[in-house]
This record gives sequence, structure tokens and C-alpha cells, in this order.
Amino acid sequence: MSISFNGLGSGLAVSDIVDALVNSEQAPAEARLNTTESNLTTDISAVGALKSALEQVQTAMEALGDADNYQQRSTSGNDDFVSISADEDAQPGGYSVEVNNLATEHKILSEAFDANTAVGEGIMTLSSGDNSFDVEVSDTATLSEIRDAINDSNDNDSINATIITDDTGQHLVLSAKNSGLESEIKVEVTDIDGDNTDTNGLSLLAFDSAGVQNASEIIAATDASITIDGSLTVSSSSNTFTDVIDGITITAKKAHDTDDDLSDISITENNNNIQSGLNNFISSYNELLELSNTLGASSEDGAGVMAGDSLLRGVMSKLREQITDSVDLGNGNSLSLSQLGVETERYGVLTLNTETLNDKIDEDVDLVQQFFIGSDEDEGGFAQSFDELMSFYTDTDGIIQNRIDSKTNQLEDVDDQRLSLASKMESLSDRLYAQYNAMDLLVANLNSTSSYVQAQLENMPGVVSNNS
Repeated sequence: MSISFNGLGSGLAVSDIVDALVNSEQAPAEARLNTTESNLTTDISAVGALKSALEQVQTAMEALGDADNYQQRSTSGNDDFVSISADEDAQPGGYSVEVNNLATEHKILSEAFDANTAVGEGIMTLSSGDNSFDVEVSDTATLSEIRDAINDSNDNDSINATIITDDTGQHLVLSAKNSGLESEIKVEVTDIDGDNTDTNGLSLLAFDSAGVQNASEIIAATDASITIDGSLTVSSSSNTFTDVIDGITITAKKAHDTDDDLSDISITENNNNIQSGLNNFISSYNELLELSNTLGASSEDGAGVMAGDSLLRGVMSKLREQITDSVDLGNGNSLSLSQLGVETERYGVLTLNTETLNDKIDEDVDLVQQFFIGSDEDEGGFAQSFDELMSFYTDTDGIIQNRIDSKTNQLEDVDDQRLSLASKMESLSDRLYAQYNAMDLLVANLNSTSSYVQAQLENMPGVVSNNS
């Protein structure tokens, strides 16, 4: 690093001169870079906002392309006795339901045993429903150890065992995990004494509702029962009745008493998704339209940041064309959004005529559904073709993202140009300082020589000094 003492010989303001010369080179270049950077940033922001608005429109239409949203069913009649649900297979209609009884889980109770006394040796075979498992009982096993062996059995999927202790001793309680007659508990015993049905040893735990009952039945296993429309009685091992009526699930919650009003249930067709979906689409489209008008404005009040931009003109033109197109549905049928009540007002703003829409739904809801989702998976409807159009612009490798990526790369180039300019200006500054310092040194040397010559001349004989 060189140290310069600016202006010592010449008296010139070297630093000011160098700064002025460097700034005269740097300012125009920086102004160009600032303008370029501002234009790029503005474009990225505007195009990003356009992409976001297009994605909102695309998402709104996607909901109308989901077949699961169509021809749903609304139910009424949930009360203290029943709750209901329905799928699209349920036909609109009404029914009366009476809950005769609820399903119960079987529960049995053993005789009393002393807590510290062995029950008896042998093998217990317990079953409930389709599940059956064996428990080996040693000659020293107490009732609590038998309880633990039942609960800990890896093959036990159906029975819970617990102990209740009263004044007479411990009782083994076995409860079925599932309700209904099919889940009734059976306990068969292979007693070491050879008698599997007496009231001695392990046989005391034997139970079969149709045979040996050495244990007591606390709660009988029962199926739930309902009567539909006063004449059709249906049973179920659980309190849930599925597809007893096509597409309808009835869950019994409480049995009706003789003086209780029956439960009246009804199923109606629900196509609200079409109106709500179109309203969402129209709302998002109108927001896009407003943004487009702002970005592409060209008037005396000023131009938008995308005024005259071919991308903006292209996407809005394609959208308008898509919205007004009719879809051929075969058999001489066709539909368009305008026929479904989507109307275009002044300046392109969309509105929904709900009366027109409801009339078309009532006339042929299947045709409306086909318009949006197509006739099958291989032939998409309006929603699919709309999504394909939007994806051309909004996908991660779509035309808008490619433009954003290109502009971002150009911004990075601007950063590189700034670094290059800074390096160039530093070199220019060093060169100017070197030149002015050399000039300053030359002037200083000339001044020194001038002073020396002047002194010599004054000291020459015959030279008269003109001092006054």
C-alpha cells in the first residue's frame, strides 16, 4: 500500500479531483444497474402475483372436478334414540325407526374364592365369537393368577377378566369385548380330577349358557334390534346397522319406551358443492381480473408494470376463451358455464345466476356432473381441461416460473456487475492517484530547483537585489 501526501508540491486538491473523476465514471454505470435491478425486481414481483392469482383460480376449479363432492346426501332425524349417516347410494326418502333394544356385551361372574387359596389344576378353554384360547392353570394358581393368565394370553382378543371382592370373597368376572349373541362367552374346563362339570376345583369356573353354568350370568348377550316403518325388524350384533336401507347407516343409541315417539329420519340429495364451487371460482377469477387490469393498465394516469406484456395478454385471452367454450357431452348434449348461470357483466366481471343453475341441476344433475368431471376416468370434463390450461402457466416448470427463474438469474448477473464495477473503480482511483502524485512530485522538484537557481543568481557578483 502506498501513502500519498496529496497536493504538497502543487497545492492542488488531489483527493477531490480523483473522487470527482471516479464518480463521473461510476455514477452513470450505477444508475444503469439500479434501473436494471429495479425493472427486474418489479417484473418478478408482478409475475409472481399473477401466478398466485392463477393458482387460486385453478384450486377453486379443482374442487368442482372431484367426483366425491357430487350428489351427496343430507340427513335429518338424529335424536336421543338414533343417529344416521348416508352416502351417495342412499335414495332420497323418509322412514320411521323404533329401537327395540340395544346390543349388550356378555358378562359372567364366578362363585366366591379365598384370595390365597388355589382354585384347582387343569386347562380352561375360553371362547367369544370366533376367538378361542387355552389357559393352563397350575395346582397352586389363585384366582388373581388365573385373571392375569387370561388377560396376558397372546391369543386372547375377545375377553376381559377382572376380580370383584365382596364380603364372601373374590369373584372372577369375564366380560366380552364385543356385543351380540355371537360374542357370548363360553368356558370349558378340563379338570385334573376328571370331572369337568362338578362344583369342585377348576370346574367351578365352567360356563355354557346351553349347558354347564357353574358361573352366574350377570348380563346376557343380546343383539340390537330395530323396526323400520313399523313392519321390518332387523337385528345386529352391534348397535350399528349398515346398509339395512341402501346407503344409510343407522346407529341405535337408546331403546324406545312404549310412550316414546318413533324416530323419523329423512334423506335428501345435496348438490350444494356445485353452487359453492362456482361461487369460489367466480370470486377468485374476479380477483385475478382486477389484478390483471392493474398490471396491464395503459392510460393517461400511468401504465401498469405489465402493460403490453404478451404473457399477461396471452393468459387472460386463453382464460376468457376457456370460460366461454362449450363441452360436448355426447348424445347431442353440450354445456357451458354460461348455461349453468355463470354470466359475464361489463368489463368481464363474472356473476352467478343461481336460479339458472338450480334449474339446470333439477333438470339433469348427472349432466352437470359430467360437464365438470367427464364421463369416466379416461375422459375428463371441464375441470380437467381447465387444470391443464392453468398448469401450463403455474407448474414449477411452467411458463411463468421459467420467466421468474430467468429474471432471477439476471438479478444475480447485476450483482456480479456491481462487484466488477467496484473493482474497476478501485483500479481507476489507484491509477489517478498514482498519476497525480507523480505530477505533484514533479512540481515539487521544479519548485525546489527554481528556488535553488534563484538563490544562486542572487549570490552572483554584480547582482543587485531589488529588496525594498
